[in-house]
Amino acid sequence: SHIQIDEMRCKERCQTKYCLYVCPAQVYTLGQEEEILIRYEGCLECGTCTIACDIALAWNHPRGGFGVQYRFG
Repeated sequence: SHIQIDEMRCKERCQTKYCLYVCPAQVYTLGQEEEILIRYEGCLECGTCTIACDIALAWNHPRGGFGVQYRFG
């Protein structure tokens, strides 16, 4: 995945979990054990999460060099 979360840092240092609220594609959800779950396939590559979370989130451009590809159907 092009999105990585340091779970330990997230649990220890991030109380607000802004990534759950700012992502327009709702890529981030909260799991049963209070861990952040990522559905990276729906990522719009807008970069909002990187601004909201500078503590535990690492975001890199996906492989392939094409950026977002929208498909009809």
